[in-house]
Amino acid sequence: MRVVLVDDHRLVRAGLRAVIDAEADLEVVGEAADGSEVEAVVARTAPDVVLMDLSMPVVDGIEATRSLRSTGHRAAVVVLTSFAESNRVAAALEAGAVGYLLKDSEPRDVVVAVRAAAAGHAPIDPRVARVLLPSTGGGDGGPALSPRERQVLALVATGMANKQIGRALGITERTVKVHLGNVFRHIGVGDRTSAALWARDHGIT
Repeated sequence: MRVVLVDDHRLVRAGLRAVIDAEADLEVVGEAADGSEVEAVVARTAPDVVLMDLSMPVVDGIEATRSLRSTGHRAAVVVLTSFAESNRVAAALEAGAVGYLLKDSEPRDVVVAVRAAAAGHAPIDPRVARVLLPSTGGGDGGPALSPRERQVLALVATGMANKQIGRALGITERTVKVHLGNVFRHIGVGDRTSAALWARDHGIT
């Protein structure tokens, strides 16, 4: 799996390169020190995954991600940043990032996230997932979802797998499946994709 690193700190890039290149199935094929350089590097190296910092001096990671998506590049973008504020997370995911990690993550978690993103999954740090959870108040006339069911549905809408949702909420994967089955019945859908679309249409994201 081919990886491009985007971060304005040379030391951070060097550390990430050492972690990733130590894995037999991963290879860093390019680096960029600013979002303005990302498109050219990605076009030249054709990576599977881009590890993207958010805070950079000229073009930030959100704008760089949006630009990659608009020009049709298919590399999966995983944000790697120090910030977990809900507005930054939401903006990054809306721009097209598939994953969101924090820079104090364990090196092993970064490797796992790169593999997950390359396989089409959505690796999101559990601490970040919590800021995406909706308020649990009802009163909108919609289906009577419990607070936990709303939380599970919100995380399904981000693309998280049942195991990731379980980790984020501190419950078992089996319990996630039970909640998800209840959600399907309450909102009248039969699969995750339909549930995710329903959640976005009803503001549960």
